This record gives sequence, C-alpha cells and structure tokens, in this order.
Amino acid sequence: MLHGCFAINSIIFFFFFFAACFKLTSCPPNTANQNLHAYGIILIVILTTSLLIIVNCSDQALSTRERRAAKRREDAAKHARETAQARHRWKAAQDLSKIRQIGLQEQISRTFSRKKSSKQGGAMESMDKSQTSNDKKDSKDLTNMVRSIDDDPHGHDGFHMKIGDKNIKKNAPKGKQLHTHSQIFKYAYGQLEKEKAMEEDHSNMTFSGVISMATDTDVRSRPVIEVAFKDLTLTLKGKKKHLLRCVTGKLMPGRVSAVMGPSGAGKTTFLSALLGKATGCTRTGSILINGKNESILCYKKIVGFVPQDDTVHGNLTVEENLRFNARCRLSADMPKADKVLVIERVIESLGLQAVRDSLVGTVEKRGISGGQRKRVNVGIEMVMEPSLLILDEPTTGLDSSSSQLLLKALRREALEGVNICMVIHQPSYAMFKMFDDFILLAKGGLTVYHGPTKKVEEYFSGIGIVVPDRVTPPDHYIDILEGIIKPSNNMTHEELPVRWMLHNGYTVPPDMLELCDQIAKGSSDEKTQMVEEHSFAGELWQDVRCHVELHKDQVHLNFLQSKDLSNRRNPSILRQYRYYLGRVTKQRLREARLQAADLLILLLAGACLGTLAKVDDETFGSTGYTYTVIAVSLLCMISALRSFSLDKLHYMRESASGISSLAYFLSKDTLDLFNTILKPLVYLSMFYFFNSPRSTFEDNYVVLLCLVYCVTGLAYIFAIYLEPSSAQLCSVLVPVVLTLVATQEEQTGLVKYLGRLCFPKWAMEAFIIANAERYSGVWLLTRCASLRQSNYALSHWSLSLSLLILTGVISRFVAYFLLITFQKK
Repeated sequence: MLHGCFAINSIIFFFFFFAACFKLTSCPPNTANQNLHAYGIILIVILTTSLLIIVNCSDQALSTRERRAAKRREDAAKHARETAQARHRWKAAQDLSKIRQIGLQEQISRTFSRKKSSKQGGAMESMDKSQTSNDKKDSKDLTNMVRSIDDDPHGHDGFHMKIGDKNIKKNAPKGKQLHTHSQIFKYAYGQLEKEKAMEEDHSNMTFSGVISMATDTDVRSRPVIEVAFKDLTLTLKGKKKHLLRCVTGKLMPGRVSAVMGPSGAGKTTFLSALLGKATGCTRTGSILINGKNESILCYKKIVGFVPQDDTVHGNLTVEENLRFNARCRLSADMPKADKVLVIERVIESLGLQAVRDSLVGTVEKRGISGGQRKRVNVGIEMVMEPSLLILDEPTTGLDSSSSQLLLKALRREALEGVNICMVIHQPSYAMFKMFDDFILLAKGGLTVYHGPTKKVEEYFSGIGIVVPDRVTPPDHYIDILEGIIKPSNNMTHEELPVRWMLHNGYTVPPDMLELCDQIAKGSSDEKTQMVEEHSFAGELWQDVRCHVELHKDQVHLNFLQSKDLSNRRNPSILRQYRYYLGRVTKQRLREARLQAADLLILLLAGACLGTLAKVDDETFGSTGYTYTVIAVSLLCMISALRSFSLDKLHYMRESASGISSLAYFLSKDTLDLFNTILKPLVYLSMFYFFNSPRSTFEDNYVVLLCLVYCVTGLAYIFAIYLEPSSAQLCSVLVPVVLTLVATQEEQTGLVKYLGRLCFPKWAMEAFIIANAERYSGVWLLTRCASLRQSNYALSHWSLSLSLLILTGVISRFVAYFLLITFQKK
C-alpha cells in the first residue's frame, strides 16, 4: 500500500515537472514558429554567471602559481645562503687552524732546538702523536661535511656526511642533470653565492687562485666582436643631406663607450649605421667586423639593441619578460638550469629582486616605476648574453643612483668581453669617469673627439678649451658645440671637427677646408650664396623620392638574407611557438575582463537582434540573418584587431633580434581560434532562442563559425597594415557596406559581380539555405521565387562555407606577408 502511494506521488510529481518545463515554450495561434524566449533568458543568466566566475578566477590562478614559484625560489635562495655561510665559517676555521698549526710548529722547533734527553724527546713525540690523532678524530665529521660542501656546492641533500671526493669538477651537478624547479633554483642561487664570494676574494686573490680561475673549463666564453669604421658617411637619398660625415674610429671588446653630442648630431643614426639598419641613406666608407668586411647582420643573434622607448610588455611581470627573451634568444644547447642562472644574475645585477613578480604596467594600469621599467628594457637584451650591446639613451629619465646602478651592471658585462656602446645625456662627473671611451659628435654627424675618457680633458686643453670648475666636461663641450658658450681663444665650434681630423691625420673634405678658410678670414657670408634654392615642385619631388627610397630600403632589409656567423643555434620554430603560446595565454588571462566584455556584448546583441527580427516564412528569416552578419562581423573584427595592433613595437624589436615571425603569428592565430569557436556559440545561444528559426542550431553554428574565421583573417590585414584608428574604421565600414551590397535587390553591372565576391553574400546564402531546407513539398515550391530573386540555390550550402573558409585562409597568408614585409622598420 505504501509502495503504491509512493508510485502515484512520483507520477504526479513528474507530470507537473514536465508540465512546468513545457510552459517554458509556447506556440501562439497564427504563428509558424515556437516561442523559446524563456530558454533564452535562462541561458543569459547562466552564461553571465559563468563569465563573472571566469573573470574573477583567471587572475587568481596565475597569482597562486606565481606565489608557489616565489616560495620555491625563496627556499632555494635560503638554502644557498646557508651553504655559503657554512662554507665561509669553515674557511675561517681552517685559516685559524693553520695559524695555530704554524705557531705550534714554531714552538716545537724552539723546544727541540734545545738539547734534551732522548727520553724526554720520546715522551714529547708520543704525546704529540696522540694529540694529533685526537684532533683528527674530533674534526673528522666537520671535515667530511665541509668537503661535501666544497665538492658539491649545489647538492640537493644538504650537508651529506659521506661525500668526500676531492674531484669537484666531476661530482658537481651539471645543468642537464637538474629537472625540478627546486633543483634548478638551488643550482642558480648556489652559483650566484659562489660568484659573490669570488668577487669578495678578487682583491686578495693569490697567483694560484688566478691560474685556477683562468683554467676553469666551466666558464663560458662569449664570441668577441670588434667594430671598426673608417670615413663612415651617410647621405639622405634624394636630398643630398649628410646625416653622418667622415666618422672614423673603433669599438673594442670589453670596453664601455659613450656617444654624446647636441641634438641633431646624428647619435641615433650612428648607432643605426653600426647595426646595419640605416634605411633611406647612401652609405660610404667602411665598417669592419673583427677586421673583416662583413655585415653586422651576420651576427644579429649575439648583438643586442636597447631602443630609446621602453618596449616592454606591460601585462607581463618583470621575470616573465626576461624569461621569454632568454628562452628564445639563448642557445638551444644551453641547459634550462643555466638559462635560469642567467636570468637570476641579470635580475640581481639590475636591482630588480623586489619587483620581479610585479606587472610592468601600462598606461591604463599602474605597474613598476619608470626607472625600474627602463632597467627591464635593458635586461631584455642582457639575458641573451650578447657580444655587442648597443643602447640608445638608457639613462634618460633615471636619477643619478639608478643610472650608476645600470652602468655598474653594464661594466660587469664588459668584464666578460662584451663590446658596449651607448648614447647618453648629461651624465654626472662620477658616471662620466666610469666610461672607457668617449665619442663626441657635432651637428651634421662630424666627430669632435673619439678616444679614451681619461684623455679628453687633456686633448681639449691642448687646443685652448679648459673646463671650468664644478662643470662636467661633456656638458661644457656640448654647450660649445651648441654655440651657447664661446671659447676664450676666439675659436668657433665649426673648427672643432676639422681640428680633430688634422690632429689624427684624417683627410679633410675640400668644402670643410674652404669653410675653415672663410671663418679665418671673417667672410662667412659667402657660404649662404652657394646654397642651391629649389622651387616648390623641386622640393616636393625630392620628398617623394626620399619617401620611396626609404620604403624600398625597408623592404630590402626585411628580405635580406645574411649568413649566420654567430655560432649560436636558436630554438626551433616549434619550440619558439610553444614559448609564444604560453606568453600570449598569460596575457589573455590577465585581460579576461576585456574578453568577458566582448562576450557580454555578443550576448546582448544576440538577444536584441533575435527579438527585433521576426522570422518570415516568405523570406526565410533573411532580415534576422542580415542583422546577424553585420553584428557578428563588426564585433569580431574589432576584437581581433587587438591581436596585432597593440604590440607592433614589441614585434619589431623581437623580429629584429632573430626571433621567428612565423611562431609569433601562429601563436596569435591559435589563441584567436578559441574565440572563433566560442563567440558563435555565445551569440547563437541568444539569437536562436529569441528568433526561433526553422533551421537547426548546428547548421547555424557551422555558418557562424566559418563567418567568424573569415572576418578574423580580414581583421589581421587591417591591424597589421593600417594604423589603429584606420583599422577600426575599416572594421566598421567593411561589414556594413559589403552586406548592403550583397543584399541589394536589383544588382546590375559592377555591383552584381561585387556582390557575388563578398563574404556577406556567402554567409547569407548559407543561412537562408539552411532555413529553406527545413521546408518541404508545396511550402518550398511556393517560396522558390524568393530564392531565385536573391540568386540562391539549395545546392550551394557547402560551396558558400568553403568560400568563407578559403577567404579566411588566404587573408591569413596575406596578413603574414604584410607582417614580415612592412612591420620591421
């Protein structure tokens, strides 16, 4: 009886449950479609809640992972410090024992120098042996422990009592033997503590210590790059204007050179010429690399260039920026532990330990300070262990202490044989004395001085220019070159480049000799009469020629293939693609709010357009599909612009250093495939239940998937080739205009052929065919006129989808071609 009542109650419950669910849908009279609005409202609530959860949890997942890595790092650093302290204590105890041993030996020698009886001598000898054996027995454990530290300073078991092998080189763990993060961090911090100890002992190092350090096979040596240039002249094409003129000198390995001069002296142009990137100019003279007439581009894998602007990814942390460049630019044969060691060494030398896990920051989101950001900009090039490092104003915006910290880090790099040259403004006197060589340029790219820093005041004093008290020498010389200060010996600043040429025996150009004679005679007005005046049309033609030559040189530089002489094998394209994919994934997760905003807009657009556009059996719902093509194309194209528009400068820097452009492009496109799959689903989940078309959900999703794939490729072209503002305008106009052309009822002439070749036409045809196939018999025959009027055919559904996919593939090939052709400036 009880079981029967329970069964009846269950049947009644399920009956009311299905009745309640059935009420979520309705079919009003005189309508051909079912009302599914209730399901749409439920989906809006579910999807919105899911997006809010994802937005709030994505950043927390990254933060948790970073905290765990930081804890492992701190444990490894603590372990390394304790090991170094134990080694230091043992060394001090060892030195003290040696001192006591020497004192004991002296005391014994004085005692045995006296003539004693053999009995007393034998007693003393036996007592000495017993004391020595006791001392050896007591210090046995301590000796074994310290030997284990010396033999295996990076051991993962702490102070192992059984390790006593003296062969340090064979038993020390190598980078390839380390796998876990804890082992790698212990290895890196152990090496850092060892380097600190060596620096402390460097001043008191004995001759044997120097020999052992010099013969250490574990120390990696970098290739040496020496740059010599003679009569280097750059002339702007089409205008015959000199940017550099008759610059002669040499940049030596292991030395830090400073390039200074007034504005317009060609300092940045000089660096571009050394790097082989001076486009739009005619170069004369010679640049020799290691005494050979070779292009510096052959060594681009071991040449670092720090641009004036801080091109650092703001949505990555300091360590993530450095780690990515170390992975992609260091040798593929280098073990992972050694790469971590390089990163840790750079972070410590630049003083970035406190902000290593902080986001660099952007204009909208506050991050690290400007000085720290500048040091990260330099560290990106330091982690790839360059042999030649060129820096363009790395200390601009830094205070004196930060500038000195940066220069000390660069000097440590120079001690390893790195050739460093940098443009700098207004250094302090102490900082100026830290440079090895000094290059002073005058306006027009003429050399005023190029030589050791310690001899610059001696040279200028010899020609009658004395630096006043409490004035730094470079500031005084630049004021003279600017014409702000006049020398006391009636010398003009135009004579200084000529005096330098005569001082070194260089050839002086004839026009400069005439200028020098005119200045000596006091008739400088004759020079203005020699200036050739051009008409407006002539000047316009020169500007056009200069602009064309500039773009021609840029394209030629992008496709210039140089042989690799750097002896460094970078990671493969597949491995770089994996590194790029990890970096882009982190960036997208940190931009989860922006991604969620895009999806919410699609949700609202699907609900609104699905409600406004009613399904009409006569037109197969073409009005709603027209709105859908415009809305989805516009929203997806605008969001796809962010993939390439926001980091153009970062790509230029990375591609110029030899990182694969294909890996960069494929990683961006791979992450956008996730949006390509998700966005049609989000939009259709609203539009389908509010519009209630006859076609199935799967057919509509496949059409939208192909449409989004197509418009994303077109957005890549706009983002890469156009400026951000122009790209956004095109992303708005192109879908609207092409959809209006495709849906034009009376198409004639050019409009007719253009309508057949635009992607909205193919998407509309696929949508309407999918809807029309749900009709049958008389219903379909009576509506064939509508299909013929729009030039649609039931057999073209697969063709339309194929054309959308083909357009997406072709547009991606075009975008990649534009990326490698027009973006490397």
